[in-house]
Amino acid sequence: MTDNYLGLDAGGTSTRAVVVASDGRCLGVGRAGSGNPTSAGIDAATHAIVTSAGQAVTAASLGSVAGAALAVAGAADTGHRSAIGAALADLVEGEPVFEFDVLAAYFSGTAAADGYVLLSGTGASAVRVEGGQLAAISDGLGWLLGDVGSGFWLGREVVRRALAPLDGRGTSTLLTELLLDRLRIVPDERRTAGRTSALVAATGALYAMPPLRLADFASLAFEAADSGDPVATGILEEAAVGLAETLAAVRTPAVDGPLVAAGSVLARQPGFVNRVAPDALIATDGLAGAAVLALRHGGVHVDDAVYTRITRSLAELTRV
Repeated sequence: MTDNYLGLDAGGTSTRAVVVASDGRCLGVGRAGSGNPTSAGIDAATHAIVTSAGQAVTAASLGSVAGAALAVAGAADTGHRSAIGAALADLVEGEPVFEFDVLAAYFSGTAAADGYVLLSGTGASAVRVEGGQLAAISDGLGWLLGDVGSGFWLGREVVRRALAPLDGRGTSTLLTELLLDRLRIVPDERRTAGRTSALVAATGALYAMPPLRLADFASLAFEAADSGDPVATGILEEAAVGLAETLAAVRTPAVDGPLVAAGSVLARQPGFVNRVAPDALIATDGLAGAAVLALRHGGVHVDDAVYTRITRSLAELTRV
């Protein structure tokens, strides 16, 4: 008998769900908005989770699934978990299992039960996986206290270095031009209350954004570095060193498994990955890892053949 399971990867930007059969075939997918209760709020996050799960189950031509593994960032609170579980009661026959989103990232790159994952998306962390479980983690402390080398960290450094010349500090850099262009601010040397008009306009626009939106400017570091800008190149070097230190913190000779690189910064910048972890497997779709977790919690042994069916069938379902 072939059972069907739900895997779900809920992050701060979007929530994606997949129904996967016990033989590894992905049967249906769904997508909704942010499923992170911390950033979106419990009601909006729950709605996104239920919506994406319902879409996946419907796309698979099913009424319900046997079980579910939910990789939900920010869903550590038992109240959040209870609310989400209750909302999924009509779709999931068993009690949903909540998993670490970093494990979904890891299993998106490999089926091996032991290994490492280095993540750099909006946040950044490194994890050691043993027996399919999270054994050690470094960083991932959030934008205020850590996440060195993350999209937020890069974006913040881009903004700081780009604004410095407008304030009479720092080294001239292409980042200034790129940032003002992104903010749609015309360079203006006239002064308002002692500051250049461009600086006043830029700081006003930036402070009007939620702090995590600084991650949107991370790409400017790569764009400027590709043009030979030494300031941008220095930012990327600092990020690479920081991520390497984070990874080293979880490494141990006792675990000699594969290293997976995941998250938008690493997945979209293979050249940058080579600076930090040249031998890493690059994971581009966290939903594959959610499918693996769903099967593992359903008692299915995910070997290389099953893993290949997951990734290939998921690619077919998500192909645009």
